[in-house]
Amino acid sequence: MTTLMMTDFVPADFDATKWDTLQPYYQQLQDRVFKCSGCIQQFLLDRSELDAAAAEAGSNLYIAMTCNTEDEEAKKAFLCFVEEVEPELKKIGFELNKKVVQSEHVQDLDKERFGVLLRDWKTDVEIFREENVPLQTEDTKLGQEYSELCGAMMVDFDGEERTLPQMGIYQQNQDRSVREDAWRGVTDRLLKDRDAIDGIFDKMVSNRNQTAKNAGFAEYRGYMFDVKHRFDYTPEDCVAFHEAIEESCMPIVRKLAQERKDALGVETLRPWDLAVDPHGHAPLQPFDSADDLIEKTSKLFHRMDSSLGDMFDTMQDGGYSLDLASRKGKAPGGYQASRDRQRKPFIFMNAAGLPRDLDTMVHEAGHAFHYMLCRHDDLVWYRGAPLEFAEVASMSMESIAYPFLDEFYSPTEIKRAIRKHLEGIVSTLPWVATIDAFQHWIYLNPNHTRQERTAQWLELGERFGGAVDWSGLEAVKESAWHRQLHPFEVPFYYVEYGIAQLGALQMWLKYRENPEAAIAAYKNGLALGASKPLPVLFESAGLKFDFTTTMVSTLMNTVEEELDKHA
Repeated sequence: MTTLMMTDFVPADFDATKWDTLQPYYQQLQDRVFKCSGCIQQFLLDRSELDAAAAEAGSNLYIAMTCNTEDEEAKKAFLCFVEEVEPELKKIGFELNKKVVQSEHVQDLDKERFGVLLRDWKTDVEIFREENVPLQTEDTKLGQEYSELCGAMMVDFDGEERTLPQMGIYQQNQDRSVREDAWRGVTDRLLKDRDAIDGIFDKMVSNRNQTAKNAGFAEYRGYMFDVKHRFDYTPEDCVAFHEAIEESCMPIVRKLAQERKDALGVETLRPWDLAVDPHGHAPLQPFDSADDLIEKTSKLFHRMDSSLGDMFDTMQDGGYSLDLASRKGKAPGGYQASRDRQRKPFIFMNAAGLPRDLDTMVHEAGHAFHYMLCRHDDLVWYRGAPLEFAEVASMSMESIAYPFLDEFYSPTEIKRAIRKHLEGIVSTLPWVATIDAFQHWIYLNPNHTRQERTAQWLELGERFGGAVDWSGLEAVKESAWHRQLHPFEVPFYYVEYGIAQLGALQMWLKYRENPEAAIAAYKNGLALGASKPLPVLFESAGLKFDFTTTMVSTLMNTVEEELDKHA
């Protein structure tokens, strides 16, 4: 295994999947005596390498499990790590964090270099409770149970058994009856597991509420703001963001819905009318296969910036860094994972030949670029970024890619693709507000019933939903959030997409004015990793950390103008 080690504390061929292997090394760290700040710095280098080995082991096991949820050995290995290694890592991590932040020599460390790390660790020490470790383990296992349920979902349609992502192509079919049949096939399959998914979530809410109480918090929302190191904005700022989206996005959403209804010539918009081209054009099909997607994406990035193209090409290593095609047994969604000892990224997705798959490809590539640009840092904890900025790295790529879409589309198709993407931004921001507001309500009201939860979901749908006719489809509407993995697997990770989208739109506007300067600013911000506070990261990329009504309104006005150009 190739590593980029800054210390020889951990052997290169180290097996970090077993606690018996890891424990002696962590014990050595625990036993060290700090005589000066230099001792702490060497400790941080050695611990970074050990934490990187453990993180990569867990990442590789997760990758193997999500790539094939039907592989019992992969599932067993992942759950073994979750149950036997991660709890021990949490406990020793707390002890080592405490050892550093409570040392008399910590004040002598360079504040510019270590300030963010020490701020985060101080908070982690304050909220850690050993009795929460088994609860967090159970939460991870419940998330894996949800993922396995979703990964097993298949639909018999058009003579073949298909995954849910593969069914998406039928939503672009011009035959309305085909769209409806496909949509009902997917939702009927989802509804079969409605009670099971609700049951999983009920357990999660109870578990998470107890976790927050154990840590001395009145509710889980406040606890998670500390867990996620949200030092630069508050729950009240999130509520204000929801209101800004409602005020600035929803008029455009409703305008677009009316235009779609008129173009389709239908009396009401139904859920299966939302993805089809309203003007009767054939579905956009940007690529034929995963290999085709890789080849075209490489050309796109080389034209955008040669160094980005080179970085993307390093991921074409025989499938070890890219798993793109949708197939039976593969977990849903898409993600970028890091292997922190090799300092290499991995991209997972479920490509089915759709325009959104292209968006996902460049999006996850943005995350990979972020990792590759900051992987030089000696400290593993800085080889990333707060999620609000990490998503700027990925979302910016989606819009900056516009001038290079001729790798995938004809000139007339490019116009359609750009409009489709911009419409997606306008509709996604209200969805982000919905999911975030829903989670706020859930954890401020942890003892709610399923009926109360459903009522709140429907109420949010009135605020942030488009003009879609759901008559006769009430059960589907009530459980539509079941397809959003974030409330299940990564609670309170979603508002970051909205905040980041505003940063990405700012980057897109900068790119239109001066491409070279924008790419340079983009790489400058990404290279800082997580070593600076969130507002500084935005500023370093030439952006404002601002999600007020004023900023949202300004950006939405620009998006609306662009939509009119591509009508």
